[in-house]
Amino acid sequence: MPAPFVPTDFEVPLRLATDRFRLEPLGPEHNERDHEAWMSSIAHIRATPGFPDGKWPTEMSAEQNLTDLVRHAGDFAARRGFTYSVLDDAEVIGCVYIYPTRDDTHDVVVQSWVRASRADLDVMLWKTVSSWLAEVWPFERPLYEPRH
Repeated sequence: MPAPFVPTDFEVPLRLATDRFRLEPLGPEHNERDHEAWMSSIAHIRATPGFPDGKWPTEMSAEQNLTDLVRHAGDFAARRGFTYSVLDDAEVIGCVYIYPTRDDTHDVVVQSWVRASRADLDVMLWKTVSSWLAEVWPFERPLYEPRH
C-alpha cells in the first residue's frame, strides 16, 4: 500500500488570506466564477510556468467544469490532492493545485494560475504559496515553477 500523500495527523489548511487575495478549498460552489475565470484566460494560463505542455486548459462547458470541481473536492476530502480557489472578495482570480508528483525527485507538484486580468498577482501568489508550503505543509521537495 502506498504511503498517504500527507500524514494522517496533518491538519490540512482550509484557508490562507493576504491583503490581496484568499485561498479556500475549490468546490462546486465556485463553478460559475471559476469557469468564467479560466475560460477568459486560456492563453494566459497556458503561458504560465508549470503548465508546460500547452494542452490545458481546454474549452469546456459549465457542466463539464462542475464535474471537474466535484472531482477536485473529492480529492480534497479523501486527502489525495488539494485544490484551492484564489479569490478576491467574491471574484475567482485563480487556482492552486497541490498533488502528488510522478517523479522521484520531488514529493509534491504545485501549480497555480491567475486570470489574465489579474496577471499582476501571479508572482505574489507564487511567493505566498511557496512560503506557505515551507511553513505549514509537510513537504520537503516541492516542484513549483518559479515566477519572475
